[in-house]
Amino acid sequence: MGALSGFEHIVRQAEPLAPYTWFRLGGPAEYFAEPTSRDELAALLVRCREVDLPLRLLGGGSNLLVRAEGVPGVVIHLSAPAFCEITVRGEQITAGGGTKLGHVVSTSVREGLAGLESLVGIPGTVGGALRSNAAGQGSDIGQWTVAATVMTREGETITRERHDLRFEYRKSSLDELVILDARFHLDREDPATLTRRMQKVWIVKRSGQPSGEQGAGRVFIDPVGLSAAELIDQTGLKGTRVGGAEICDRNPNFVVAGPGASSDDVLRLVDIVRSRVAQHLGVELEMELQVW
Repeated sequence: MGALSGFEHIVRQAEPLAPYTWFRLGGPAEYFAEPTSRDELAALLVRCREVDLPLRLLGGGSNLLVRAEGVPGVVIHLSAPAFCEITVRGEQITAGGGTKLGHVVSTSVREGLAGLESLVGIPGTVGGALRSNAAGQGSDIGQWTVAATVMTREGETITRERHDLRFEYRKSSLDELVILDARFHLDREDPATLTRRMQKVWIVKRSGQPSGEQGAGRVFIDPVGLSAAELIDQTGLKGTRVGGAEICDRNPNFVVAGPGASSDDVLRLVDIVRSRVAQHLGVELEMELQVW
């Protein structure tokens, strides 16, 4: 394994990345690492720095498009139980950065803790949700976050308390490589009431997204006070195709990758949308989709 000799038990070479993304497209990672503990993760980061290997962190893959040629360097996937634990103490929930956001939402509702239920239906991990300050129905994850533990590219672990954290529309100050865990302080409320509220939010969100069996991804951030989907719809691009990629009829801010689609098809379609919206409506859409 050369540069990563000694990490064979947690690192694989030429691992296909398509199965880890919602688009199901793209090439392999040069190295794919799934550490089983914080110590293993820190040791891996130190080694990568020593041998100058690029590092990327893979979350839930819901807003990720991998190019056909794949990704050089190391892609880290925090799938081990050490990074996906959820604990509840009183009105606080602590969740690992690799935990699915949906699991945290359902746990909070079951425990009668209000605040996160409006985030139901948002895909991805806790780490990704914090980095982008995931929001829904007038609430965002940042307003409930009281602390976060992070790991730097040098393998150093740091706990950032509330006064160190900044959350804004679709972004946060959490820019370290890894978010190890986060602690949320929530409000007490009747679990049955929370369940009904969560179900209503879920029904509304599902009605505006592609069906679950399709390979698809949300592309653009909603401009403040506007809807990217409505802007795209106004340009008449709904249903437009490039190769096997198509703008979703149900929500034009999603691109659906059909049979035979390639990453290049998706990228060409995204460029068409951005250019048309800028030309016709004077709005520069900002990408939510990450491209590796």
